[in-house]
Amino acid sequence: MAWHHRLAGRAARLVWFVTRPRTFGVRAVVTDAAGRVALVHHTYLRGWYLPGGGVKKGEGAAAALARELAEEIAIAEFRIDRVLGVYHARREYKDDHVVVYVVSVPEDAEGSMRRADALEIAEARWFAIDDLPEDISPATRRRLDEYRAGAVGGGTW
Repeated sequence: MAWHHRLAGRAARLVWFVTRPRTFGVRAVVTDAAGRVALVHHTYLRGWYLPGGGVKKGEGAAAALARELAEEIAIAEFRIDRVLGVYHARREYKDDHVVVYVVSVPEDAEGSMRRADALEIAEARWFAIDDLPEDISPATRRRLDEYRAGAVGGGTW
């Protein structure tokens, strides 16, 4: 992990402890024609996660999703298939709400998936849904289990 990202993360958690902000984010279960899912490994976190991030002020959730997928995994062409769920988290002293979308990429776009921002993303890869990495984040595993079961999620992140 990059030391400057760890330092920034600690500073952010201190600010969040004092201010207890409400945040809004989006993540995506990105699938290709072979049924694989795209996961990212951040430079500042351990483990694999669904791509996504925060919704900026004045930005809609779908627009934020498009921006985050382009910024993190260089995917500009995709179709939103459904909303997997809306989740609430109180970690890191935030009141965080996350919308998780299920999106698919056309066959000609799946080969272009890669880490787009080397400062934020250490690695981006496709994984077979039944062969996920061992160090996947617990919340990501829960979301993918819901996706595999065809469930509509919601509740606690």
